[in-house]
This record gives sequence, structure tokens and C-alpha cells, in this order.
Amino acid sequence: MLFGSALGLYNALIDLGKKAEVIVPEYPAIYNFLPNADKMQKEGTREIYDLAIAVDSSDVKRLNGFAGYFEQAKTTINIDHHSVNSMFADYNFVNPDSPACCQILILVLEYLGVTITKEIGSCLVTGIITDTGGFKYAGTSKETFEFTAWLLSIGVNVSDIYRNVLERQTKGHFALSKIAMDRLELLEDGKVAFTYITKKDEQEVQAQNGDHSGLVDIGRSIEGVEVSILLTEKEDGSFKGSLRSNDYVNVSDVCMMFNGGGHIRAAGCQIHAPLEEAKERILHEVREHLRNG
Repeated sequence: MLFGSALGLYNALIDLGKKAEVIVPEYPAIYNFLPNADKMQKEGTREIYDLAIAVDSSDVKRLNGFAGYFEQAKTTINIDHHSVNSMFADYNFVNPDSPACCQILILVLEYLGVTITKEIGSCLVTGIITDTGGFKYAGTSKETFEFTAWLLSIGVNVSDIYRNVLERQTKGHFALSKIAMDRLELLEDGKVAFTYITKKDEQEVQAQNGDHSGLVDIGRSIEGVEVSILLTEKEDGSFKGSLRSNDYVNVSDVCMMFNGGGHIRAAGCQIHAPLEEAKERILHEVREHLRNG
């Protein structure tokens, strides 16, 4: 998870005495409890950095407002766990077998001789919890629980963090959940769940950044559903597609057809088309993968 990884690495670099900035153009308010969350910046303070590190991003295009700083930096590093990564940095540390980017970071920080404090650990376990869906996704490993147990032993309050990121919801998130459920359709003999959120919906419920988080899992949790699809309208009228699967459909492959990607069971993309066209295009790809699955 981007925010846990970015803040975990930032706190580690500060402890090493480095001058560091953590640039995250947009982040949900639910992560404000993390140590030094108030240091996250929408923009950098210089044009060219000596070193830029990207975490939990499969491609430079996924860096959004950070991409320009990354491409101009003198040296670049990419630390990631996505199954498809374009190896876009000077140095790439990518392990697609890791269920969480923060799980990789623990090894990186230990190799660098960083003492993982309670503050750093709180950020890292946040990323582990979110990337594994609260330890329920198939990629969750024995090492995941061992790392989490170790972080618990150094004072990280794992249960509080779990509640903060997975069980608490804003009023905006609750309102969008109701809309998403009301619109949810079961298609392809109940194997596909589809729903959507528009900009008008967001305005009416006064939704904030991050209030869409987890909405796609509403459909995924329904008995018999293999693929859940959520389309969210963007400012330019395009739609962000969020896909989740349960057993056999590789939704990363589906999203790659729209220049997106992610993980086998969780992926995203962007479709530049009106709602009905975007819906039909993504359903077409999902149907193909259902047949071939």
C-alpha cells in the first residue's frame, strides 16, 4: 500500500539523518493517524532531486503528480510487488511473490541497518494490512504473519491500526456504499457484480478523497461472484475501473487491456469513454476471461 510504504520509508530516511520529502499528491484522511502523515506533500520543493524512490507502483504512469520529479531525479529506485512491473527506475527491487510492498521494505530497511522503530513499524503494518485485505487475500504468507508478530513485539498496536484502516468509515464512504449497493447488478449468471459512482454522486454526499476505498469489495463478497467491477467517474469524464476476483480470473490481465494492471486478484485501469460504453468494454473483457478461466 502506497501510503504505508511511503511514510515507512520516509521515517526511516529521517532516522538515518537524510533530508527527505514524501510527495503524495492525494491521500485519504483515514491515514492521518500515521507517524509524520502531516509531512506528506502534494508538491516537491525542488525540480531535481539527488534520489527519487517510487514505492508500490508498477509503472511511472502510476506516479501521478510524482512522475515529473521521479523522471528528473539524478538517480531513481523502484520498490514494488506487482506481478507486472515495467522496471522503470535505475535500480529496481521488485518481488511479485510478496503480498505487500511493506513486507519488502522490512527486508530493505534491515539490509540498510535501519532500526525499525514503533513509528516505522506502524506505517509498515498499515501497508501489510491493506495490501493483504486484513490477511485474507490468497498471497498472504507465513512470513506475513511472522513480520506482523515481530512488529507487535516492538510495540506496534496492530489491532488499532486494523480498525483504523479497515473497520472505520467516513460518512461519505457510508453514503457511497449505499449508492453502490442500490445500483449493483449481478451479470453472467451471477458470476459478475457491477456497479458505479459518478461525480454527481460524490458531490451530493460531499465525498472526500479515499471515500471509494473498499466499495468494489461489496460485490466480491456476494456468493457465486467471481469478478466484482466498480467504475468511478473522474474529473475529465473518464472512468476508473477497480476490479477484484475470488478464485480464477486474473483481473490484472483484464486491466492491462486498458493500459492498467495490478495484482491477479486486485487491479485497476482507466477507460476514456462514457459510462455505458466503459461498462460494455470492461464487461466484454471480463466475459472473455471467464470463458477462458
